Amino acid sequence: MMGSLSGSVAVVSGASSGIGAAIALRLATAGARVALVARRPDALAEVAARIPDGAVCVPADLTVTGAADDMVRRVIDECGRLDVLVNNAGEARVGPIVGADRGDWARMVDLNLEATMALSWAALPHLLDAARGPRGVADLVSVASIAGRRVQAGAGVYAATKAAVLAFSESLRQEVTARHVRVGTILPGAVRTEAAVLASRRAGRDTRDAPAPYLDVDDIAGAVEFIVTRPPRMAVNEMIVRPTEQES
Repeated sequence: MMGSLSGSVAVVSGASSGIGAAIALRLATAGARVALVARRPDALAEVAARIPDGAVCVPADLTVTGAADDMVRRVIDECGRLDVLVNNAGEARVGPIVGADRGDWARMVDLNLEATMALSWAALPHLLDAARGPRGVADLVSVASIAGRRVQAGAGVYAATKAAVLAFSESLRQEVTARHVRVGTILPGAVRTEAAVLASRRAGRDTRDAPAPYLDVDDIAGAVEFIVTRPPRMAVNEMIVRPTEQES
Protein backbone atom coordinates (compact mmCIF):
# COMPACT_ATOMS: atom_id res chain seq x y z
CA MET A 1 0.00 0.00 0.00
CA MET A 2 1.50 3.36 -1.02
CA GLY A 3 2.47 5.41 1.99
CA SER A 4 2.82 2.46 4.37
CA LEU A 5 5.96 2.33 6.50
CA SER A 6 5.54 -1.37 7.24
CA GLY A 7 8.94 -3.00 7.69
CA SER A 8 10.65 0.34 8.30
CA VAL A 9 12.48 1.56 11.39
CA ALA A 10 12.12 5.20 12.41
CA VAL A 11 14.09 7.14 15.02
CA VAL A 12 12.46 10.19 16.60
CA SER A 13 14.48 12.46 18.88
CA GLY A 14 12.80 14.56 21.52
CA ALA A 15 10.11 11.87 21.62
CA SER A 16 9.18 12.04 25.30
CA SER A 17 6.41 14.63 24.87
CA GLY A 18 4.82 17.20 22.61
CA ILE A 19 5.64 17.17 18.91
CA GLY A 20 8.12 14.30 19.19
CA ALA A 21 5.67 11.99 20.93
CA ALA A 22 2.98 12.84 18.38
CA ILE A 23 5.37 12.11 15.49
CA ALA A 24 6.35 8.76 16.99
CA LEU A 25 2.72 7.74 17.38
CA ARG A 26 1.87 8.73 13.79
CA LEU A 27 4.83 6.83 12.32
CA ALA A 28 4.00 3.77 14.39
CA THR A 29 0.41 3.91 13.14
CA ALA A 30 1.81 4.05 9.59
CA GLY A 31 3.57 0.75 10.26
CA ALA A 32 7.08 1.73 11.34
CA ARG A 33 8.91 0.23 14.27
CA VAL A 34 9.80 3.34 16.25
CA ALA A 35 12.83 4.12 18.39
CA LEU A 36 12.13 6.87 20.91
CA VAL A 37 15.01 9.11 21.98
CA ALA A 38 14.99 11.68 24.79
CA ARG A 39 16.55 12.33 28.18
CA ARG A 40 13.64 11.21 30.38
CA PRO A 41 13.30 7.39 30.59
CA ASP A 42 9.97 7.47 32.45
CA ALA A 43 8.42 9.81 29.88
CA LEU A 44 9.70 7.63 27.03
CA ALA A 45 8.14 4.59 28.64
CA GLU A 46 4.78 6.39 28.83
CA VAL A 47 4.91 7.18 25.11
CA ALA A 48 5.96 3.62 24.27
CA ALA A 49 2.99 2.29 26.24
CA ARG A 50 0.67 4.14 23.83
CA ILE A 51 2.09 2.27 20.82
CA PRO A 52 0.26 -1.07 20.38
CA ASP A 53 3.33 -3.00 19.23
CA GLY A 54 5.68 -1.20 21.59
CA ALA A 55 8.77 0.83 20.80
CA VAL A 56 12.49 0.87 21.45
CA CYS A 57 13.25 3.41 24.18
CA VAL A 58 16.73 4.94 24.07
CA PRO A 59 17.30 7.44 26.89
CA ALA A 60 20.06 9.78 25.76
CA ASP A 61 21.27 13.34 26.18
CA LEU A 62 22.23 14.17 22.61
CA THR A 63 24.32 17.13 23.75
CA VAL A 64 26.87 14.70 25.23
CA THR A 65 29.74 13.87 22.89
CA GLY A 66 29.28 10.42 21.38
CA ALA A 67 25.68 10.02 22.54
CA ALA A 68 24.25 10.17 19.01
CA ASP A 69 26.67 7.51 17.78
CA ASP A 70 25.89 5.24 20.73
CA MET A 71 22.16 5.69 20.22
CA VAL A 72 22.28 4.82 16.52
CA ARG A 73 24.40 1.74 17.24
CA ARG A 74 21.83 0.57 19.76
CA VAL A 75 18.98 1.02 17.28
CA ILE A 76 20.85 -0.93 14.62
CA ASP A 77 21.67 -3.68 17.12
CA GLU A 78 18.03 -4.02 18.19
CA CYS A 79 16.22 -3.28 14.94
CA GLY A 80 18.73 -4.19 12.23
CA ARG A 81 18.12 -1.14 10.05
CA LEU A 82 17.24 2.56 9.98
CA ASP A 83 14.90 4.00 7.35
CA VAL A 84 13.63 7.27 8.81
CA LEU A 85 15.29 9.81 11.11
CA VAL A 86 13.30 12.70 12.58
CA ASN A 87 15.44 15.33 14.29
CA ASN A 88 12.95 16.90 16.65
CA ALA A 89 14.89 17.49 19.88
CA GLY A 90 15.24 21.19 20.56
CA GLU A 91 14.84 23.99 23.04
CA ALA A 92 13.66 27.59 22.83
CA ARG A 93 15.03 30.12 25.31
CA VAL A 94 13.87 33.56 24.33
CA GLY A 95 14.86 36.98 25.57
CA PRO A 96 17.01 39.98 24.63
CA ILE A 97 20.55 39.49 23.41
CA VAL A 98 21.82 42.34 25.58
CA GLY A 99 22.60 40.93 29.01
CA ALA A 100 21.57 37.39 28.04
CA ASP A 101 22.71 34.29 29.88
CA ARG A 102 25.22 32.77 27.47
CA GLY A 103 24.62 29.39 29.07
CA ASP A 104 21.15 29.50 27.53
CA TRP A 105 22.75 30.20 24.17
CA ALA A 106 25.15 27.28 24.53
CA ARG A 107 22.31 24.92 25.41
CA MET A 108 20.33 25.90 22.31
CA VAL A 109 23.35 25.62 20.02
CA ASP A 110 24.24 22.23 21.50
CA LEU A 111 20.74 20.76 21.26
CA ASN A 112 19.09 22.53 18.34
CA LEU A 113 22.06 22.51 15.99
CA GLU A 114 24.99 20.34 17.05
CA ALA A 115 22.83 17.41 18.18
CA THR A 116 20.90 17.57 14.90
CA MET A 117 24.15 17.45 12.94
CA ALA A 118 25.66 14.69 15.08
CA LEU A 119 22.57 12.49 14.87
CA SER A 120 22.28 13.04 11.13
CA TRP A 121 25.94 12.12 10.65
CA ALA A 122 25.58 8.95 12.71
CA ALA A 123 22.41 7.88 10.90
CA LEU A 124 23.45 8.64 7.32
CA PRO A 125 25.37 5.43 6.50
CA HIS A 126 22.34 3.40 7.58
CA LEU A 127 19.89 5.63 5.71
CA LEU A 128 21.98 5.25 2.57
CA ASP A 129 21.87 1.48 3.01
CA ALA A 130 18.10 1.52 3.54
CA ALA A 131 17.56 3.61 0.41
CA ARG A 132 18.83 0.66 -1.63
CA GLY A 133 16.16 -1.59 -0.13
CA PRO A 134 12.61 -2.45 -1.21
CA ARG A 135 11.16 0.93 -0.22
CA GLY A 136 13.53 2.67 -2.63
CA VAL A 137 14.11 5.70 -0.42
CA ALA A 138 15.08 6.71 3.10
CA ASP A 139 14.12 9.91 4.90
CA LEU A 140 15.81 12.45 7.15
CA VAL A 141 13.45 15.13 8.44
CA SER A 142 14.41 17.96 10.79
CA VAL A 143 11.87 20.02 12.69
CA ALA A 144 13.13 23.59 12.41
CA SER A 145 10.97 26.67 12.95
CA ILE A 146 9.46 29.59 11.08
CA ALA A 147 11.89 31.59 13.23
CA GLY A 148 14.62 30.34 10.94
CA ARG A 149 13.02 32.37 8.14
CA ARG A 150 11.32 35.26 9.96
CA VAL A 151 13.41 36.59 12.82
CA GLN A 152 11.86 38.55 15.66
CA ALA A 153 13.41 40.53 18.50
CA GLY A 154 13.92 38.38 21.57
CA ALA A 155 14.60 35.18 19.66
CA GLY A 156 17.94 35.92 18.01
CA VAL A 157 19.96 32.89 19.07
CA TYR A 158 17.04 30.47 18.79
CA ALA A 159 16.38 31.79 15.27
CA ALA A 160 20.08 31.48 14.45
CA THR A 161 20.11 27.79 15.40
CA LYS A 162 17.04 27.09 13.30
CA ALA A 163 18.38 29.01 10.31
CA ALA A 164 21.56 26.94 10.60
CA VAL A 165 19.51 23.72 10.59
CA LEU A 166 17.89 24.86 7.35
CA ALA A 167 21.28 25.58 5.76
CA PHE A 168 22.74 22.27 6.93
CA SER A 169 19.72 20.37 5.63
CA GLU A 170 19.82 21.97 2.19
CA SER A 171 23.52 21.24 1.77
CA LEU A 172 22.98 17.65 2.88
CA ARG A 173 20.01 17.31 0.52
CA GLN A 174 22.18 18.25 -2.44
CA GLU A 175 24.78 15.72 -1.34
CA VAL A 176 22.56 12.64 -0.92
CA THR A 177 19.41 13.17 -2.97
CA ALA A 178 20.80 11.31 -6.01
CA ARG A 179 21.35 8.34 -3.66
CA HIS A 180 17.63 8.38 -2.75
CA VAL A 181 17.93 9.79 0.78
CA ARG A 182 15.28 12.49 0.98
CA VAL A 183 16.14 15.40 3.26
CA GLY A 184 13.27 17.56 4.45
CA THR A 185 12.62 20.30 6.95
CA ILE A 186 9.42 21.41 8.61
CA LEU A 187 9.07 25.02 9.74
CA PRO A 188 6.23 25.17 12.26
CA GLY A 189 4.62 28.38 13.30
CA ALA A 190 2.98 28.62 16.71
CA VAL A 191 2.37 25.16 18.19
CA ARG A 192 0.91 24.63 21.65
CA THR A 193 3.52 22.58 23.50
CA GLU A 194 4.98 22.63 27.00
CA ALA A 195 8.11 24.24 25.59
CA ALA A 196 6.18 26.96 23.74
CA VAL A 197 4.16 27.88 26.80
CA LEU A 198 7.33 28.00 28.93
CA ALA A 199 9.14 30.15 26.37
CA SER A 200 6.23 32.57 26.24
CA ARG A 201 6.21 32.86 30.02
CA ARG A 202 9.96 33.51 30.05
CA ALA A 203 9.37 36.31 27.56
CA GLY A 204 6.60 37.74 29.72
CA ARG A 205 3.82 36.83 27.28
CA ASP A 206 0.50 35.24 28.20
CA THR A 207 -0.24 32.40 25.77
CA ARG A 208 -3.94 33.18 26.07
CA ASP A 209 -3.22 36.46 24.31
CA ALA A 210 -1.38 34.86 21.39
CA PRO A 211 -1.89 36.72 18.06
CA ALA A 212 -3.30 33.59 16.44
CA PRO A 213 -4.61 30.20 17.55
CA TYR A 214 -1.96 27.56 18.10
CA LEU A 215 -1.47 24.47 15.98
CA ASP A 216 -1.87 21.11 17.66
CA VAL A 217 1.18 18.85 17.94
CA ASP A 218 -0.61 16.31 15.74
CA ASP A 219 -0.66 18.87 12.92
CA ILE A 220 3.14 18.71 12.81
CA ALA A 221 3.12 14.93 13.20
CA GLY A 222 0.80 14.73 10.20
CA ALA A 223 3.19 16.89 8.18
CA VAL A 224 6.08 14.55 9.01
CA GLU A 225 4.01 11.51 8.05
CA PHE A 226 3.10 13.17 4.76
CA ILE A 227 6.76 13.82 3.91
CA VAL A 228 8.02 10.31 4.66
CA THR A 229 5.15 8.46 2.97
CA ARG A 230 5.40 10.05 -0.48
CA PRO A 231 6.22 7.73 -3.39
CA PRO A 232 9.96 7.38 -4.09
CA ARG A 233 9.78 9.76 -7.06
CA MET A 234 8.65 12.64 -4.81
CA ALA A 235 10.62 14.58 -2.20
CA VAL A 236 9.18 17.30 0.01
CA ASN A 237 12.24 19.33 0.94
CA GLU A 238 10.72 22.17 2.95
CA MET A 239 7.28 22.64 4.47
CA ILE A 240 6.02 25.70 6.37
CA VAL A 241 3.05 24.94 8.64
CA ARG A 242 1.40 27.88 10.41
CA PRO A 243 -1.93 28.41 12.14
CA THR A 244 -4.32 29.79 9.55
CA GLU A 245 -4.52 33.17 11.31
CA GLN A 246 -0.82 33.59 11.98
CA GLU A 247 0.51 36.51 9.93
CA SER A 248 4.24 36.41 10.68
